[in-house]
Amino acid sequence: MVDGVAVGRRERKKAATRAAILEAATTLFLARGFDAVTVREIADEADVSPKTVFTHFPHKEALVFSDEGERHERLIAAVSGRLPGTTISDALKAHYHSEIAELQSEPQRQILALMEDTPALIDYAEKMWLRHEEALVAAITEELGLEEPSDEIRLYVRFALQIQLVAVREADPAPTIDAGFRLLDKGWASYGDLAGDDAQP
Repeated sequence: MVDGVAVGRRERKKAATRAAILEAATTLFLARGFDAVTVREIADEADVSPKTVFTHFPHKEALVFSDEGERHERLIAAVSGRLPGTTISDALKAHYHSEIAELQSEPQRQILALMEDTPALIDYAEKMWLRHEEALVAAITEELGLEEPSDEIRLYVRFALQIQLVAVREADPAPTIDAGFRLLDKGWASYGDLAGDDAQP
């Protein structure tokens, strides 16, 4: 078990280093703004080299969105793990409301304020969010029992992801989320009439 112990220690060390880098970056970003802080300063604060920072985070922007993987998994799980009788739209809508509520809590609210002052972060966040598109298309295609995604599924996902991007910029995102899915579901209702009940999201 010596190898196992060694691997466990390495993983714990990596996790500790990652946490130290994130803590240093967050502290500096919130104190001085994203653009004013360099990777070298983050590395010095975390007592690591800039190369180590980039080993854990390929882009400076990724330091602000360290939970991207977790958010991706939650988005897909909202569809694939929804309760019986829950439509895909209702599942996504509930997920969006939950995610928005989390963003309104501390320290996420501070991160949102940081983003609003940094165009590069807004651009990165939007591109990051849209990278979920293919995985969500695949999840919905599988849920509907289809071998290949239809054009309607691809358009549905594209529009559904845009709802979140629009809503997060609003002072009160909830009505925007609800209105977006009401509008989107009208189109899906027509698609369902043509493709059968199983096509309903």
